[in-house]
Amino acid sequence: MIIDAHTHVFPPSVRERRAELVASEPAFAEIYADPKAAMATAEDVLASMDEAGVAHSVIANFAWRDAGLIEETNAYLLDAAARSGGRLIPFVSLPPLAVGRHGGAEFEEAPRAGAADPRATLRALASAGARGIGELRPEQSGYDLADSDEADLLAWAASAFDLVLLFHVSEPAGHQYAGKRGLAPAALCAFAQAAQGVHIIAAHWGGGLPFYTLMPEVRDALATTWFDTSAEHLLYDPAIYRRAIDLVGHEKILWGSDFPLTSQRRALERTRAAGLSDEELAAIVGGNSRELLGL
Repeated sequence: MIIDAHTHVFPPSVRERRAELVASEPAFAEIYADPKAAMATAEDVLASMDEAGVAHSVIANFAWRDAGLIEETNAYLLDAAARSGGRLIPFVSLPPLAVGRHGGAEFEEAPRAGAADPRATLRALASAGARGIGELRPEQSGYDLADSDEADLLAWAASAFDLVLLFHVSEPAGHQYAGKRGLAPAALCAFAQAAQGVHIIAAHWGGGLPFYTLMPEVRDALATTWFDTSAEHLLYDPAIYRRAIDLVGHEKILWGSDFPLTSQRRALERTRAAGLSDEELAAIVGGNSRELLGL
């Protein structure tokens, strides 16, 4: 069973409003201001899955700031997943907060008048089939993962509803590219340490975070963190697979394509050519995601 742990789809209505959203959504503009940057629908990813022999794909939302966009895109992902017969696995966007500072309390304060309670929204999303939250870009979404109501809400929701948190993590070195700006590996490590037991996927090899697991405190903090391979061909030499396996074990690596940035077929071919054993390959391209997502 082949499972893609990282793809992106948008409603056709969002794709049609591309120019408008580039002007109003900063994270979206970083990637999609370039008209050559592909945008896919749920139908597109299903067709790609058929071509590549992929059984299931995580379809991730985006780091929107507008509450209406968050609601619109979450609804699209959940509906697409429901119509896919279980082939698509929806990761939703974090709803906007309506609570004040709470000093670490588990969201016992009442929401401000006229605003939706984010706890109730996340409860409804989980009940409707959401399996995760992401792809999260805290800074572009306007909050600090180190100390904010949003960070506390993420940890609470992940624990309460067994949701996986998918973070866009950026390597601190190397070349610049559209959409590179994201969460620093140190910030993700600190969050994972504070939210022990929460299941986390660190996208794009965690920005190189596996290399820091040679430090015992980092290794302990990342006990329930997995690393996806999305966009690996744009970032790393193929030797990243062997190095990461040596450091964190093949059980902590999830194959992800970042479709439509690259095709699932080509991404799968690159992983199959990475010199992995049969056991390692089977785990990375499907077995680990199947266990993490409870498929």
